[in-house]
Amino acid sequence: MSTKAERTTAYIIETVAPVFNKHGYVGTSMSDLTEATGLTKGALYGNFENKEALALSAFEYNRSILLEGLDDVLSISGSSLDKLNNLTSFYKKYDVFTLPMGGCPILNVGVDAQHNNKLLAAAVRETIKEIEGKIALVLENGVNAGEIKIPVTPLQFAKQLFTMIQGAIAMSTITMDRKYLLNTITYLEVLIKREL
Repeated sequence: MSTKAERTTAYIIETVAPVFNKHGYVGTSMSDLTEATGLTKGALYGNFENKEALALSAFEYNRSILLEGLDDVLSISGSSLDKLNNLTSFYKKYDVFTLPMGGCPILNVGVDAQHNNKLLAAAVRETIKEIEGKIALVLENGVNAGEIKIPVTPLQFAKQLFTMIQGAIAMSTITMDRKYLLNTITYLEVLIKREL
C-alpha cells in the first residue's frame, strides 16, 4: 500500500505530464502547474526538487505509457511480420493513443528540450534508441527464423522505419491533418509486405 506522500507525488506527475508535453519545459509556468494540480507551489516543491525534476518525472511517466503500449503491440504471438503489422496498426491510431498525454512525447519534448534542457533531451534520445531496439529485435528474430530478409542490418532498418513513422507524426501534428500519418503508415505496410 502506498503512503499519502507517494500518492500525492503520483497524482502530481500524472496531472502535470500532459501540461509539460503540450506547453514544453520553458512554456510551462509554475502557475500552470499549480492550476492543473490544485496544489500550492510549496506543495509541488515539497515533492520535487525543482521544475526540471518535475518535468523529467512527467516525461518518464509519458514514456512509460508509450513503451508499455509498444511492448503490448510487439509481444503478440505470431511471426515477425504479424508483429510488424501490429506495429503499423498501432501507429495508425497513434494520435488517439497519445491524446491523453498531450501528443507525442518524443516529438513534443524532443524538440522543446533540444536547446532548453539537456536532461530531458537525453531522456528523449534514450527513448528513441529503446524503441528502435525493440523494432530491431523483431526484425532480427524474423531474419533468424527465416521469415524475412532485409538488405541491411535489423537496427539500420528499424531506424529508417522509425524515422519515417516519426516524420509522419511530426507532419500530422504540425498540419493538424492525420492523413499524413495514415498515408505514411499505409505506405509502410505496403513496403513491409513487398520488401520483407
